[in-house]
Amino acid sequence: MNQPPTLARRLGTFDASLIGLGSMIGAGVFAAFTPAAAAAGSGLLIGLVVAAFVAFCNATSSAQLAAAYPTSGGTYVYGRERLGPWPGFLAGWGFVIGKTASAAAMAMTFAAYAAPQGWERPVAIAAVVLLTAVNYHGVTRTAGLTRVLVIAVLAALAVSLTAVWGGSGPDFGNVLGEGLLAQGWYGVLQSAGLLFFAFAGYARIATMGEEVREPRRTIPRAIIIALSISVVLYAAVAITLLAALDPDGVAGNPTPLAAAVENGSLAWAAPVVRVGAAVASLGALLALVAGLGRTSLAMAREHDLPHALAAVHPKYKVPHKAEITIGAVICVVIAVADLRGAIGFSSFGVLLYYLVANIAAFTQPAEDRRYPKALQVAGAIACVVLVTTLPPLSVGLGVLMFAVGILYRFLRLRRN
Repeated sequence: MNQPPTLARRLGTFDASLIGLGSMIGAGVFAAFTPAAAAAGSGLLIGLVVAAFVAFCNATSSAQLAAAYPTSGGTYVYGRERLGPWPGFLAGWGFVIGKTASAAAMAMTFAAYAAPQGWERPVAIAAVVLLTAVNYHGVTRTAGLTRVLVIAVLAALAVSLTAVWGGSGPDFGNVLGEGLLAQGWYGVLQSAGLLFFAFAGYARIATMGEEVREPRRTIPRAIIIALSISVVLYAAVAITLLAALDPDGVAGNPTPLAAAVENGSLAWAAPVVRVGAAVASLGALLALVAGLGRTSLAMAREHDLPHALAAVHPKYKVPHKAEITIGAVICVVIAVADLRGAIGFSSFGVLLYYLVANIAAFTQPAEDRRYPKALQVAGAIACVVLVTTLPPLSVGLGVLMFAVGILYRFLRLRRN
């Protein structure tokens, strides 16, 4: 039996870490704190800690699984290997559908900052086409552009934080506002659910496991490096925003970091924030397209998506047909959908994705174990808890999304 074509291993620890970091410090660092503050006020600080802990549990599960199964597909592959075809399919379906919506949202976020009024959708579609072309021409080009984007975003964040703290001076009394638990624990958990998805980019490293050199060593190390840097950055931004604007000010402004800079005495730096937000959105979109292509490749290899998507380009060694298809679907979503609720729609699928990852890691034998089972139990429970904090509409759309996927696979199996 012929072996399916494989991808080329070209990524080291540095590039793999940057791809994860580029996903985690995407547009979320510029916009995610607004809904989190609306849900929890100052309690978003507790929500950030909870989100970081849940992300750490899920990251260790992903790292442990990726070291044992260093191939494309992430939790789709892990679920199939450890739990069976159906759990694997549900994880892969949740990732592809949910992250396609997230990719469209990232493109629209970029356009909101970069496009003239009225041109947002065409500019967003153009960004998707451009970044799909970058991915098409090889993972080293993806990593190279990610490197540039991450450096630009980090520079924009450094300028922004310096402008806020070096200006008229934030008021630390604003950080606590009316108290960390003024909105109750439900609000805190809802803010954790919203902020968690800002950290979810480490999955991109695992989904690209077939293109990483020395994956058993590189993938766990890159995941922990990227997550650690992201947690520090998000904590710094959260404290800065609360101190500069107070919780109500953060909740009432869709671009809180730009507002914090504009309200200070160094308002000249505000355009830097907007450029940084646009660049961050591109970085997140680039990593999303890459991860979606690899998961679609893995599902197509098992016929859980059309098998034609399993093709690997003979020269560039990338899943070119999967990436072109994903790019086209993202463009369609941008053209027809109102994406303000895309994050909630995506959240349901991604939480199920990580629930499967934690359960799969829990079943691994001792020789493959890198972390205690308690972390996997905590991660699985946390995923279920965070699902319950999602808005009812998001839960309803998520259930419908998975019903469609289950029906699709059932009909395919019955036909075969």
